[in-house]
Amino acid sequence: MKLLLINHYAGSPEHGMEFRPFYMAREWRRAGHQVLILAASQSHVRSTQPQPGGQTIDGVPYVWYSTPPYAGNGLGRARNIFSFCRQVWSDADALAENFQPDVVIASSTYPMDIWPARRIAQLARAKLVYEVHDLWPLSPIELSGMSPIHPFALVCQQAEVEAYRDAHVVVSMLPKVHEHMAGHGLDLKKLHIVPNGIALDEWMDAEAGHSEALNPEIATHIALQRAGGRLVLGYAGSHGLPNALDVLLDAAKLLQASPEGQKIAIVMVGGGHEKARLAERVRSEGLSHVSLFDAIPKGQIPALLGQFDIAYIGWQRTPIYRFGIAPNKLMDYMMAGRAVLHSVEAGNDPVAEAGAGLTVAPEDPVAVAEGVLRLAQCSPAERTAMGQKGRAFVLANHTYPVLAQRFIDALN
Repeated sequence: MKLLLINHYAGSPEHGMEFRPFYMAREWRRAGHQVLILAASQSHVRSTQPQPGGQTIDGVPYVWYSTPPYAGNGLGRARNIFSFCRQVWSDADALAENFQPDVVIASSTYPMDIWPARRIAQLARAKLVYEVHDLWPLSPIELSGMSPIHPFALVCQQAEVEAYRDAHVVVSMLPKVHEHMAGHGLDLKKLHIVPNGIALDEWMDAEAGHSEALNPEIATHIALQRAGGRLVLGYAGSHGLPNALDVLLDAAKLLQASPEGQKIAIVMVGGGHEKARLAERVRSEGLSHVSLFDAIPKGQIPALLGQFDIAYIGWQRTPIYRFGIAPNKLMDYMMAGRAVLHSVEAGNDPVAEAGAGLTVAPEDPVAVAEGVLRLAQCSPAERTAMGQKGRAFVLANHTYPVLAQRFIDALN
């Protein structure tokens, strides 16, 4: 089978997020399918931007379309989106004739890529698949306050409706989308849930001692905290508003005011738009047990997570999460066998489902601080047991060999 995957933000181990397109494509190739990824040369989620043109990474072929750079979520990003979609549309005849796909997958977070994908699928007489990362335009409306009658929201809405109408198969990473999609015209017989996951072979290599060593600055800092008798609560990921890290800092202030809380060291690793502001909060508020470090290469993540006693992930309190969540970092936390403190209110909760830690209310510093202390008061054996439950859950449900096959099964 030949699969053409259109994902504006597709990344790779060489370029950074998004990783899912690469790992899915690699598994499909291992199963004997041919794959081509179309992506933009500029993406806000990558750590390194590729050069426009063709490139093959670990056997996975890409075409990087030249798109203008941008920052933030304003006009520049919209220009970047429409540049990519326009170019793929213009190449539809050549893609249909030269690659001759059996399946065309529109998978760019925003839904407008359904239009060039549909055109290619029609020309190639291929099956059309719409893969949903987030529900647009509902996500920018509910998360960013965009007006439902904003021109960009109206364009997204039209594209979403057409995607549900015209796709032969709809794949969603979010598990609780049925009512929303049906309300926008989807025949639910088309819908299949295929969540995010982890690259099993990379974790196996790491556990065999073949992963990158952890950044010495971070490793030394954690060792010093342990030598001081502190447990390490860690966060690894983007430092943006959706990650609700102000709540973690508010909880750190509460912890610092108590004898038990002073035995907790908080380590935050990653980059993002809010990083500088959060670092200033730590400095100005004297949060002496909180330390921030820059993002590290993906190959160091297993080594980093292995140093955490408790892994933290938080969310904003927002209605959009009623449709479910599918965070990559949570899969990594659970695969690393860490006890997880999860600050969330959502349609699903993998931590609670797996018994992998403790879930507390979102945007509630008191609840987070109390949750930290409850997990800290558990014995190491109890936290290890939580972590092993999370790991078993991921191995059963969230490895890319399993997910890639579920995707192929959905096509059939």
